[in-house]
Amino acid sequence: MQFGAKLMRKTGWLCLGLVYISLLAITACADPIITFEGFPDSTLLTNQYPGLTFSNTIILSAGISLNEFEFPPFSGVNVASDNGGPISIAFASPVLSLGGYFTYSELLTLQAFDASDNLVAYVTSAFANNEALSGDPGSTPNEFLAVSFPSGIAFAIITADPLGGSFALDDLTYTPVTTAIPEPTSVVLFLSVIAIPLAKRQLNLFV
Repeated sequence: MQFGAKLMRKTGWLCLGLVYISLLAITACADPIITFEGFPDSTLLTNQYPGLTFSNTIILSAGISLNEFEFPPFSGVNVASDNGGPISIAFASPVLSLGGYFTYSELLTLQAFDASDNLVAYVTSAFANNEALSGDPGSTPNEFLAVSFPSGIAFAIITADPLGGSFALDDLTYTPVTTAIPEPTSVVLFLSVIAIPLAKRQLNLFV
């Protein structure tokens, strides 16, 4: 009985270890999310995030430069805003998709371009204004807009008012072009195939 109890404990720890590894794999496959937190108000965003280069982008903080009553952050207290012109985001390596939560005072367009400067995808906001207090009827702040292109997006341009100062962006997310990384469900399935028969084999020793 003592030997059996020890063996059962070892099997349990092995199964827990496999579950932990699967969770790590799922986390590794998750798309990056840029929340714009951690920067002081009025920071000019350029290359602070590795692999991304921003232009015409400024950090606004709730309670300071950001009017959070009209432009509430989707999360945290910081957002990115267009400063002096449309925001552009260039990627060191192409990405499959790009999206974010937008609150805008004018019709907004998110455009994606490939490495040859060809427009490959775009999306336009559902309203001309979705500010929290003075937006168009039926609108709500933080509209999610996204674009994708299977051959890779090299850079994106986000435009509302051409002169800037017209929208807030929060929780920017993108999908890197990756190779040989299994889907999370595949990882979990593979580990389950290993763990379940092993557990059964150990239990059969006591039948």
